[in-house]
Amino acid sequence: MAEEEIEISAGQEELYEHHRIVCDPGQMPLRIDKFLFGKLANVSRNKIQNAAKASCILVNESPVKSNYKIKPGDIVSVVLPNPVHEFEVVPENVPFDILFEDKDILVVNKAAGMVVHPGHGNYTGTLLNGLAWYYRNDPDVTPSLVHRIDKDTSGVLLIAKNELAQTKLGKQFFHHTIARKYLALVWGDLNDDEGTITGNIGRHPKNRLKMFVFPDDEQGKPAVTHYRVVERFGYVTLTECQLETGRTHQIRAHFRYIGHPLFNDARYGGDQILKGTTFSKYRQFVQNCFRIIPRQALHAASLGFKHPATGKEMFFETPLPEDMTAVIDKWRKYNQHKDFPEEEE
Repeated sequence: MAEEEIEISAGQEELYEHHRIVCDPGQMPLRIDKFLFGKLANVSRNKIQNAAKASCILVNESPVKSNYKIKPGDIVSVVLPNPVHEFEVVPENVPFDILFEDKDILVVNKAAGMVVHPGHGNYTGTLLNGLAWYYRNDPDVTPSLVHRIDKDTSGVLLIAKNELAQTKLGKQFFHHTIARKYLALVWGDLNDDEGTITGNIGRHPKNRLKMFVFPDDEQGKPAVTHYRVVERFGYVTLTECQLETGRTHQIRAHFRYIGHPLFNDARYGGDQILKGTTFSKYRQFVQNCFRIIPRQALHAASLGFKHPATGKEMFFETPLPEDMTAVIDKWRKYNQHKDFPEEEE
């Protein structure tokens, strides 16, 4: 009997896995939940049942219920949440800003500097540690990430409070039906008022802490970032970015790729004076700006999605944090008044 063809690929921001199984010609009729339980390693029956309820199990491209009986040659596709934290999440009293909460979801305004989940070098003090503390007396809640934003990026973050909600929201992220907008301050004066950046993103071949945009589509994963100019300040530009995909460091890597790194993004070269004059007062001005916002100038401004239980359209947005507002205001005043001398000292 021929073996099934099984493919596994990482999903949106590596929080989901896509399993594709082609049943062999000798496959006997069997409920699909039992079939998948026998084929997928470390996946519980409950997780498979929730995937079926969320229409995340497809046979020949059509969603099926858990009692569907598979047949020879069926092509089975499954999207399942993929846990991201390798370490024990210890409850800690870590404060966080709640924008909305009900029995299925929690929406927070993540502060810059807060790590989302424990990992190498950040075992404690993360948002998940704080969530474990917040729900320590509620055994029915299992807070889970459905997407991520970088440690030094601020803004809207969505949390699922149960496995079914996580699976349903995961389907939206996996199929790119979530609406996300970011505000980014980038180096340089962009040529166009709006545009699209495309380029596969993968790990940098020499620095595993960075992502790299590959010039062809043979490496990395497809990534698309749409942007429009919000305000120009001469040497820097405030942009609004809308993600069509959600790769790690996508906005940061894409703008570096087109020669406009995010302001003070040390990992991608934005912590240097990339545009402007050589005047000492200008250098001092930029250094003062770096001190005001000691991180990449990136904010997850809004998030739109369908509620996993009600199907209602939900939308949340947060204003720019103080550090980003302050540095934008300084650039705006500089661009308007040109207080610096026009000749080199």
